[in-house]
Amino acid sequence: MAIIVDKVQKRKDIALASKELFVKNSLKDLSVSKIAENAGVSKGSIYDYFTNKEDIVFELLHIMLLEYDKRKEKKLAEVKTTKERVKVFAEFFYSDETEELREIYKDFISINLTTPNEEMTKFQTECVTRYFTWMCEIIQEGIDKGEIIPESINIAKGLFALGEGMFISSNITYTIDNLKKELDQNIDAIFSLIEVKQ
Repeated sequence: MAIIVDKVQKRKDIALASKELFVKNSLKDLSVSKIAENAGVSKGSIYDYFTNKEDIVFELLHIMLLEYDKRKEKKLAEVKTTKERVKVFAEFFYSDETEELREIYKDFISINLTTPNEEMTKFQTECVTRYFTWMCEIIQEGIDKGEIIPESINIAKGLFALGEGMFISSNITYTIDNLKKELDQNIDAIFSLIEVKQ
């Protein structure tokens, strides 16, 4: 009897088996042969499930983001103030918990900037839209609770972009020594302007 392979699960298994390689090595330094060897499959099998090594990065990011979002949602529910929730949202860009995810994310951004394809661009657009919507919900809840002024909704997109912009800047320049400190200071300054004064 023929063995039935769950292609979706096999794709995930290969991507997850490759995670450590992608975290510890530059994408350009990895060969499909090395990835196949690490995943315990033949080079030909890699091409049964992926177009190229960039496609593996894409799959890996997708898997890891779904897991991270579940943890972030739980953590957001544990903090009380809107400012603290925004800070939790920004933790992605500097916390030890997300170090591996950030390495994969950097590869994904690099691929998307240098050789974009429709599927990756669509995925990135969906992620940005989801996180922007999530930030808007956090800000709207703060407005509804009377913590911050109603006009705060107009800066939700800016708050969302602040973390990513500073993250990218900290990775390509020497202008940010301590990303957590910089983000916290910026968020504190913004909230000093939008918090409802008691």
